[in-house]
Amino acid sequence: MEPQFDFEPAARSLVAVVDGISDDQLGNPTPSGESTVRDLLAHVVGLTEAFRQAATKESVGNSAPPPAGADSPLPAEWRTVIAAQLDALTAAWRVAQAWDGDTEAGGVEMPAAVMAIVALDEIVIHGWDLAVATGQTLRVDPADLTILHEFLRDTDPAGTPGLFGPIIEVPADAAVFDRLLGLTGRDPAWRSAPVA
Repeated sequence: MEPQFDFEPAARSLVAVVDGISDDQLGNPTPSGESTVRDLLAHVVGLTEAFRQAATKESVGNSAPPPAGADSPLPAEWRTVIAAQLDALTAAWRVAQAWDGDTEAGGVEMPAAVMAIVALDEIVIHGWDLAVATGQTLRVDPADLTILHEFLRDTDPAGTPGLFGPIIEVPADAAVFDRLLGLTGRDPAWRSAPVA
């Protein structure tokens, strides 16, 4: 199967946000549950490698849910690690065979083409989480928005355990990305309170 989309726009946007995070912002709260910026960066380190392995199929039969929260290791060079892993993920999903058959990430098996959309969702949504937690703006490619809205539009109102909280109602005439955030259980108006 030919690749259905390219990860480069989402990867570039996430790298721009990560590069804009200062060390003194690592303790900031995020819209992602109880996670701090540091916790979420550690999660991004894990997920970028996990979804690269999902593309190559090397994770099939041996993936496991990553550690979460303060237990997640964060490399000292997290900015360069995340950028390099996003480059590797982008390259891996450009290979036609990555989209064939089933694959696995985080202990979950699904069709590879669906896994790619889950990966895109993680990159875009956590990019926004990190951006608003650190006073930045995330640029989202319109084509990615279309893919993700189609993927999430039938989300259970109660949310998806382990992925998203209950849907937050967003006006039908709101921006597409705001409606997408609502489907993931996020309030588009969320902003980090200044740390005292």
